[in-house]
Amino acid sequence: MLKCINMFLAVVFVSLTSMTSMAEDEIALKVGMIGLDTSHSIAFTKVLNADDATEDVAHCKVTIAYPHGSRDIESSYSRIPGYTEQMKEMGVKIAKSIDEVLAEVDVVLLETNDGKPHLEQAIAVIDAGKPLFIDKPVSASLTDAIAIYRYAEQKNVPVFTSSSLRYSKGAVEIRNGSIGKVHGAETYSPAHLEPSHPDLFWYGIHGVEALFTVMGAGCEKVVRVSTEDTEFVTGTWSGGRIGAFRGIRGYKGGYGGTAYGEKGLAEVGPYQGYRPLVVDIVAFFRTGKVPVDAKESLEIYAFMEAADESKRRGGVPVSIAEVMEKASANVGKRIKELQSK
Repeated sequence: MLKCINMFLAVVFVSLTSMTSMAEDEIALKVGMIGLDTSHSIAFTKVLNADDATEDVAHCKVTIAYPHGSRDIESSYSRIPGYTEQMKEMGVKIAKSIDEVLAEVDVVLLETNDGKPHLEQAIAVIDAGKPLFIDKPVSASLTDAIAIYRYAEQKNVPVFTSSSLRYSKGAVEIRNGSIGKVHGAETYSPAHLEPSHPDLFWYGIHGVEALFTVMGAGCEKVVRVSTEDTEFVTGTWSGGRIGAFRGIRGYKGGYGGTAYGEKGLAEVGPYQGYRPLVVDIVAFFRTGKVPVDAKESLEIYAFMEAADESKRRGGVPVSIAEVMEKASANVGKRIKELQSK
């Protein structure tokens, strides 16, 4: 009798376990990826698809990916075949089109390293109603960046972008008030150039994102000094606060900086890797709550565009409002161009 009862309980346990597993599968978020021309695609998938994924990134797996991706930046498209094979090894299906990805997933990681096709790709995702994370750079122009956010707002689809440098330990602590009100900051990062993108969009974005993480939005004007090896961009924020970014090319660089607060100084760093960003992406996918406000993200790209304009004008100050107004004037035209294809 006892043996029969034990056998019955074992069957019930297995059944309940199977039901729990099925329930978990049903609520798991299927993640689609667009673009396999960046190491981020591999790094993010390793975190999300790990067999021992912790709860903060669990049940959110990359299931399908479309490889392209840049078609004209050699340093990007040359990596697509190798990264495609690595994704297959992690059990990710390789799609032949973005539409194939969108038909099978709940949320999307736009990982294309080349910002030029981002607006067109983002419109497809937004039209499908899928929450979207866009890796840096959000686009290859300020106009396209504004267009992405404006279109997403019109369609009521949550979108956000961020560099992983936003999530360095020091930057997060400063943002959360560790040194009180921040009166100024200086950050630095590599600033390699890509001719098809505004100078700081390609790699300087990392240090600029860290600068805005601790300073917040509110930059009003920008001045840039540029040499072969160095970019030095100074921004004046509302209230007279000063923030500066040093972009490094011709000598050994790194990521970091210093913030100056009412309670003292603090290091903006060290770099924490990709995982903290992935944790925030998963939280965003689960809740639909955007962790980085659109206004701040767009101001970051306006800061970098204003830096380009300052360089073109010989190093004079350029206002954020001016470049935003100029870029915004062409947004409707850009969207219509892509929708008419």
